[in-house]
Amino acid sequence: MTRPRSLAPLSPLACAALFLSSCLASWLAAPALAQRTLIHAGSLIDGVGDRPASEKTVVVERGRIVAIEDGYTAAAAGDEVLNLRRRTVLPGLFDLHVHLVSEQSPRSFIEGVTFNPPDHAVRATVYARRTLEAGFTSVRDLGGDTDVITALRDAIDQGIVPGPKIYAATGSLASTGGHGDPSNGLPRRWALDPTAADGVVNSVDDARKAVRQRYKEGADTIKITATGGVLSYAKSGDNPQFTVAEIEEIVRTANDYGFIVAAHAHGSEGMRRAVLGGVTTIEHGTYMTDEIMQLMIERGTWFVPTISAGRFVAEKAKIDGYFPEIIRPKAAAIGPVIAETFAKAYEAGVPIAFGTDCGVCPHGSNAKEFGYMVEGGMPAMEAIQAATGVAARVLRVDELYGTLEVGKMADVIAVDGDPLRDIGAMERVVFVMKGGAVHRHDAAMP
Repeated sequence: MTRPRSLAPLSPLACAALFLSSCLASWLAAPALAQRTLIHAGSLIDGVGDRPASEKTVVVERGRIVAIEDGYTAAAAGDEVLNLRRRTVLPGLFDLHVHLVSEQSPRSFIEGVTFNPPDHAVRATVYARRTLEAGFTSVRDLGGDTDVITALRDAIDQGIVPGPKIYAATGSLASTGGHGDPSNGLPRRWALDPTAADGVVNSVDDARKAVRQRYKEGADTIKITATGGVLSYAKSGDNPQFTVAEIEEIVRTANDYGFIVAAHAHGSEGMRRAVLGGVTTIEHGTYMTDEIMQLMIERGTWFVPTISAGRFVAEKAKIDGYFPEIIRPKAAAIGPVIAETFAKAYEAGVPIAFGTDCGVCPHGSNAKEFGYMVEGGMPAMEAIQAATGVAARVLRVDELYGTLEVGKMADVIAVDGDPLRDIGAMERVVFVMKGGAVHRHDAAMP
């Protein structure tokens, strides 16, 4: 057999010329893009004002909003027109508390032992798409397999798979035996002693190292489990699990890396310590007291209520065998209280942002939270703002996201109906655009 001759290496100039010619060929072969996309909105809720506007055109170019015009702007040559004249158009929604790597079921605990990361990864792509198609173009993921959630985030950012923009906490930070200790419930032969590198914190030094480890792993934000929780394989669902000093060091180190800190908290003492320690958000907040509410108001700490998850676990706790017996009484006791706490917190003036804990409740059901918030006394417009401009401010990304304004990213959704009259309309999403790309546009729309 004749051996092929080796090719002489190309010079740097020749390599550059080859690269440029390849790019030019690809550009010439690519389909022509519309000069602009014109979204004709029958009703427009921009996430800024307290009233909707009628008959507006949102002009999108290169993934951004370049104009919002009165009436229905006529198309120029090459423009694409999206007819949403019989719909309510809103900013893409934020959910500040999801877990895209999993979804709760009676099989969840055995799957935690038997599944490999690729099993979770494949399912996560399905959950991400469901979330996006439900109108949620951005989410904060507060705990899951680090490699899976960062790979999913990056694949979505690169356009490989569809899904919302993800702000990932990777693994949560816990104390030994705490709600986020990854060895809880495992046989002793498997349950090693996790360290700060695994997210288990037992000192101020551990706190610093654990945050830095999350930075090293590619996290976007930090989550701590300040109290016990419902679904961990442990007895208490509400006891405090960090000292104030440990939380202060987590927050101080997080600030060094530009992170905000979310605190899972059901019990009042752990919640109080988290607020004093300087966290940005309290998640769940089940046994929040009047004192803690006032402290949160004074310090500007946001409350992310997750009523959806509370209702879900309370319902499933009634079913024999759905949860392990160590978890069932916690779910029955804690779940129903979250809605009551939300109503009291809203009445007291605690700042509130939108979050569901989907992954506990089913992915794609996120918008049910709007109905629960309205039931709890929050006006529909405030509930929508909690999932748009307010949520973007919490994440410190409001310069680009959260509202429909000139210069912002073109994350736009539409729903069937008027959500200010019928908040259930938020569950009837018919159109989703993210960064100027259309991911859902129901063909049956009149």
